[in-house]
Amino acid sequence: MEHFRPMRRIRQQLSHEDAEQILQHSTSGVLSVNGDEGYPYAVPVSYVYADGKIYFHSALQGHKVDAIRNNPKVSFCVIAQDDVKPMEFTTYFKSAIAFGSARIIEDEAEQMRTLRLLAKRYSDETVTVEMMEKEIARDFKHLLMIEITIKHLTAKEAIELRNAKN
Repeated sequence: MEHFRPMRRIRQQLSHEDAEQILQHSTSGVLSVNGDEGYPYAVPVSYVYADGKIYFHSALQGHKVDAIRNNPKVSFCVIAQDDVKPMEFTTYFKSAIAFGSARIIEDEAEQMRTLRLLAKRYSDETVTVEMMEKEIARDFKHLLMIEITIKHLTAKEAIELRNAKN
């Protein structure tokens, strides 16, 4: 069984529900993998959070894909708020970090389902279903869909934000 460290600044820790809200409402995060020669490799990705999992797309080949194939353990960080307060020498932040296992989705129906979730996340009411399907059909053979199954999720906020709530 895996063991994850408890958060050191426990007073700043947000609830699991708040952590999920950060994942639900944000649009980009940083994926960290065990890269070449043991160096960490962190790369920003656009994603969708659905059904308790994180989904994103990738090119068919590359550093990220190779790293996931070599070691599926990943972390994923999202910064939902980062307000710089110059006179206080700090930022008022909210962030979430997920630890989990990444999997390249092989099943074509599952790839299509998760790609539609991603496309819908980055669309609005001006994008028709036909437009979305045309874009998906054009790019489908040139990308992979990757799923992160979350094993541990935490979130925290600046102590100033916490104190303002109380």
